[in-house]
Amino acid sequence: MPVIDFHNHYYPPAYLDALRSGGTSVTVGIDKEGNPLLYYPGDYNVVVPGHRDIEYREQVLAEHGVDRQVVTLTTPGTHVETPERAVELARLVNDEFAQAVARPAGRFSALATLPLNDPLASAKELERAMKKLGLPGAMLFSNVNGVPLADRRFWPLYEVANDMGAVFFIHPNHPISVEAMTEFWLMPLVGFLMDTTLAAAHLVFAGVPERFPRIRWVLGHLGGAIPYLAERLDRGFRAFRECREHITRPPSEYLKAFYFDTVNFDPDAQKMAIAFAGADHILAGSDYPHQIGSIPLMLESIRSLEIDDTAKAGILGGNAATLLGIRDLEASAGVHARPQSGRA
Repeated sequence: MPVIDFHNHYYPPAYLDALRSGGTSVTVGIDKEGNPLLYYPGDYNVVVPGHRDIEYREQVLAEHGVDRQVVTLTTPGTHVETPERAVELARLVNDEFAQAVARPAGRFSALATLPLNDPLASAKELERAMKKLGLPGAMLFSNVNGVPLADRRFWPLYEVANDMGAVFFIHPNHPISVEAMTEFWLMPLVGFLMDTTLAAAHLVFAGVPERFPRIRWVLGHLGGAIPYLAERLDRGFRAFRECREHITRPPSEYLKAFYFDTVNFDPDAQKMAIAFAGADHILAGSDYPHQIGSIPLMLESIRSLEIDDTAKAGILGGNAATLLGIRDLEASAGVHARPQSGRA
């Protein structure tokens, strides 16, 4: 069964160099192991070799039997910069992503980074990334400096995305009201999931999926709490006039068309997402190489699911291949046979 890891993150070296050069809102430090540290408002990331060394990543994927990763940037994103700098960095990242995709081993696909604090520039960069670089879509953060994705200022971006049938992957970001999440890593453990849930519900009630039906939406971390809360959203649709103002069907009907990655390694939680959206809308994801991510747990949790082999093969890679238009997955799986030894 070929494997595509849909949810993982890569900081291109040229992007890190650009941050080190200054003119950014991100402070770059270094830890005692020599890894860069990216400090930005409310959080920081440790940039381990897997985040920044593409050859190292290729060896890790070979060792774990993963045929392809769909690389994306991660926090802080370019939207924390000035609009002009955000545009520069997004173009740089996307050009580097295209180079990773073009590597001879064929291990990578990518979703573009956008300068989301400038929606018109984001629309232009999405068009460039898809038409010139061949990327199938982009990653969106769950809010943009506190502005919800449902805000109408983003609709020019959605118009371009709809015209091109883009894939949009919603990844959590610095949550609103983060002040309540400063202890015990509550921001990534709880706040990220709630911000994804809020973003998806808001998009649906605002009518974005109905107005732009050709956008394919993916929610990170098994959709946050969406599979669990969808029934309550439907009750809101029936109970409150405001919840029917922009949509013609219950929210769950739109949300069931979304895709959900498996960065929740509890098979019971995955079963609930499968029951909600169907196995054909579930995508393998590891959150590699973050401290909280794990390729082995991704594989173990999916392979332990009590579903038929066809559905399991879809979750491991087939669904992502269909979504992204990847046609060479079976061929590359033979090339990417697991070696006897390698880097973990």
